[in-house]
Amino acid sequence: MASSSRVFVLLLLIIFNFLYISAQKTIKHKPFSMSFPLISTSLSHNSSSKALFLSSFMASNNRRQTQNTKTMSRIPSLNYKSTFKYSMALIVTLPIGTPPQNQQMVLDTGSQLSWIQCHKKIPKRPPPTTSFDPSLSSTFSVLPCTHPLCKPRIPDFTLPTTCDQNRLCHYSYFYADGTLAEGNLVREKITFSRSQSTPPLILGCATESEDAEGILGMNLGRFSFASQAKVQKFSYCVPIRQGSHAVKPSGTFYLGQNPNSHTFQYINLLTFPQSQRMPNLDPLAFTVGMVGIKIGGKKLNISGRVFRPNAGGSGQTIIDSGTEYTFLVEEAYNKVREEIVRLVGPRLKKGYVYGGALDMCFDNRPIEIGRLIGDMTLQFENGVDILINKERMLDEVEGGIHCVGIGRSESLGIASNIIGNFHQQNLWVEFDMRNRRVGFGKGECSRQV
Repeated sequence: MASSSRVFVLLLLIIFNFLYISAQKTIKHKPFSMSFPLISTSLSHNSSSKALFLSSFMASNNRRQTQNTKTMSRIPSLNYKSTFKYSMALIVTLPIGTPPQNQQMVLDTGSQLSWIQCHKKIPKRPPPTTSFDPSLSSTFSVLPCTHPLCKPRIPDFTLPTTCDQNRLCHYSYFYADGTLAEGNLVREKITFSRSQSTPPLILGCATESEDAEGILGMNLGRFSFASQAKVQKFSYCVPIRQGSHAVKPSGTFYLGQNPNSHTFQYINLLTFPQSQRMPNLDPLAFTVGMVGIKIGGKKLNISGRVFRPNAGGSGQTIIDSGTEYTFLVEEAYNKVREEIVRLVGPRLKKGYVYGGALDMCFDNRPIEIGRLIGDMTLQFENGVDILINKERMLDEVEGGIHCVGIGRSESLGIASNIIGNFHQQNLWVEFDMRNRRVGFGKGECSRQV
């Protein structure tokens, strides 16, 4: 019985891939460059929570995606530059549909599904101001339940789907903080101008969610925006955050080639055999080899094994633009906290935990606390370091309270190390899809670069 099930699933996948590839061949890919603004907005209370906890959707399917570089090399590269403003998340505004409707989406390298707000217009409860109206777009279509993507065990796309009462493909997406987005899977174009648009991309059309923005999924999954739009590389430079977030400095974003990339240092992405079953691993995340942490010039006594996936996948280290702070697995976190307590323990705010995650917090005097702690260095393979200056060790979370921007991974309910955007400030980060690597470079990100 098990053998026949595998044969059936394999046959289904072969048919789906054949149909998918055939459909793609009917689309004429024309060279185009893209230009859309990245902005930062004041997020709602629920959005703040999601910005704090947003992380990779941990896949229950352990099969790894492989890139078809020959196919990608035949498709014209996208080249685009824009500026954005940074607060707690990077918010991209995309012109979706025909004619285009501007949609705000969190740029998230830690998830696959891209989704937009499609709230119905109910007189007593108006939708968000950026809600997408499908009836106004001539290129909008909804995936039926019979679509292969709505079937179980599709590789690289482990999102739970069901068939709704209208026989349409329905999805439910839970984030690590417990927030939910659900709706229908659809196809829609991103229309940049009359002559420039993407082919129809598979997106989520959320009818129920707790946030004002959607998500632009940019991980390695075949149905992420980056993969569907054939983005070979993208990069951004997150500017220094100012005070209590009232001032929102501008940074720079590239799709395609970055003229600064000759200064970057690269780390190869870790890859995992398809046959290797690792229930706690997200095989579609940008996973890198982290080797250690230094605080104030002192290398902490942390075994390198806690930064790499073990037999069950725990310990994976992810570079994630969609998570605000950095989260470490228990063994690494305890060593970091032990050193910070040694340096500034008497000044810790007793009994205070911000957002259920940050518990190394202080009342006022952040400059003094930062000076006592010193710089922090995240160490990676190939001798690549991310230097966190002492001025960026703490973040003001509310009313003069400042916390070290590091939390326990278990507060997210996951067993991974996540390097969030707070520790990507003043740093170029490049995601090279084609060569399966991540690059880092020093940058004055608050300046126009």
